[in-house]
Amino acid sequence: MKKSLRRISLTGALAASLALPQLSMAADTIKVGILHSLSGTMAISETTLKDTVLMLIEEQNKKGGVLGKKLEPVVVDPASDWPLFAVKARELIEKEKVSVVFGNWTSVSRKSVLPVFEELNSLLFYPVQYEGEESSKNVFYTGAAPNQQA
Repeated sequence: MKKSLRRISLTGALAASLALPQLSMAADTIKVGILHSLSGTMAISETTLKDTVLMLIEEQNKKGGVLGKKLEPVVVDPASDWPLFAVKARELIEKEKVSVVFGNWTSVSRKSVLPVFEELNSLLFYPVQYEGEESSKNVFYTGAAPNQQA
């Protein structure tokens, strides 16, 4: 069930990102940003999320991609450095021209990138639980908030 939900979320996210005015696709690919620490103190937790997104992208591509386009992952390493998350988010959106980003683990890293996603009107999927009381049209909060936990 959880695996199916993740697959549906990934597919829906990518389809939704196609509606953005700043589409960033090559002729036959959709670039997907992955913003998780691969080094530093958070790498032990975030590497698993990076691997999961890569696996889901590979599975989706085997099924024909999204709307007939293959997904192309673009992985960056913010190195568990909270200010670097914002720099890397901007790099993914402006330089790499990704359509959507999956990333962050901690609240401080999410708060660091939020102004970037709002300024550039891009989409972030934040995959873990969070403290709630934050809402942005540019972020899908897929983890549980306190009022959703037993």
